[in-house]
Amino acid sequence: MTKRPPLDKRDWIAGLEKGLAVLEAFDSEHARMTPTQAAARTGMTRTAARRHLLTLESLGYVESDGKLFGLTPRVLRVGWSYFDSARLPKLVQPYLQQLSATLNESVYISVLDEWELVFIARNGTSRVMTTGFVLGARVPAPLTSPGVVLLAYKPDEEAVHEWLNTTVLAPFTPHTLTNKVRLQEKIRQARADGFAVIEQQLQVGVRGIAVPMKDRHGEVVAALSTNMPMGKETTEAAINRVVHHLQETALAMLNVL
Repeated sequence: MTKRPPLDKRDWIAGLEKGLAVLEAFDSEHARMTPTQAAARTGMTRTAARRHLLTLESLGYVESDGKLFGLTPRVLRVGWSYFDSARLPKLVQPYLQQLSATLNESVYISVLDEWELVFIARNGTSRVMTTGFVLGARVPAPLTSPGVVLLAYKPDEEAVHEWLNTTVLAPFTPHTLTNKVRLQEKIRQARADGFAVIEQQLQVGVRGIAVPMKDRHGEVVAALSTNMPMGKETTEAAINRVVHHLQETALAMLNVL
């Protein structure tokens, strides 16, 4: 998560900011909204929210039944443009293919977007759909092994602490860890170990292991991880089986970062 420099007010386009805010206001709990609901979620007036929704409808990004508005598949063009144009996902794919074949597990590269983890590259086995993530999936960072790794290597430890204290993490499974103190311990342990192991946090019976990916300047820019069914394999056996392969691949990818 790179800190962006402030933009000169002369270059700021407020209308674009508000239009994107309307698009981002839609989620699983607000799949369809009235202009009044959109206004409440974006901090706009109802009139402004309605005008933005009508403009987005005219452009094909939302649809309406005359009262409720919802997103259309055209929105995916914006997000998928990243995968079509970004350099990193393309460059690392050969490394992921080799690693997946070595481990016989699905493998991923992910980054932080604010405090969410986003999966930007993957290579999977036949069971990827039952134990893994699709490209572009966004999940709470503290509940995944790559998310914990990236939080562990953030330079501003206090910011991580403050965010954890103010956020609410929903339990996805009976094992989901929502205790803030224990989460902090997990993050500190990942920094000390150089890798993270997370089990059954988002899906019962699934284990994730991740290591940091660094660029040539030693900065952590992403996380390399694998997901696997736990089965009868112990945590220690899984660590011994995969961590050194993850670390070797992350080191090899220094050449393309």
